[in-house]
Amino acid sequence: MPSFDFTSEADMVALKNAIDVASRQIDNRYDFKGTSAKIELNEKDKQVTLWGDSDFQLDQIKDILFPAMEKKEAESSKRFDAQKIETISGNKVKQLFKIKNGIETELAKKIVKQIKDAKLKVQAAIQGDAVRVTGAKRDDLQECIALIRKSINDFPIKAENFRD
Repeated sequence: MPSFDFTSEADMVALKNAIDVASRQIDNRYDFKGTSAKIELNEKDKQVTLWGDSDFQLDQIKDILFPAMEKKEAESSKRFDAQKIETISGNKVKQLFKIKNGIETELAKKIVKQIKDAKLKVQAAIQGDAVRVTGAKRDDLQECIALIRKSINDFPIKAENFRD
């Protein structure tokens, strides 16, 4: 029986590459000379930290980082869970972004419900941080992929592991 999985894994290589590109741009910009502006990636904890002298400077760093990320991996900036901006050591600020990996339970339930409501001839089941969809025909599975891609656009979801 044909099947596939809806998954959402961050491409850490592309993310690291985008952060390197953004860091080089920050180092070369005249308005960032002599400031604490920088970007750090913690691959182990899957977190990105932005450092700056003010909230305005953090916004400028985001304006550099997010387009660089979008060039490497489409919709990758939607994967970030922004934390509150913290003030540290006087006038310096930092902001933490957690990288979401996998499909959360709420979103997985929403996907399964949409598939069932569409009355397609497929079955959807939540398996950990992925949603497995099985059906008798390839066309039904492709119709399911089109439905989910059209309806869920606030989080990057991929259809992978297609088996016949």
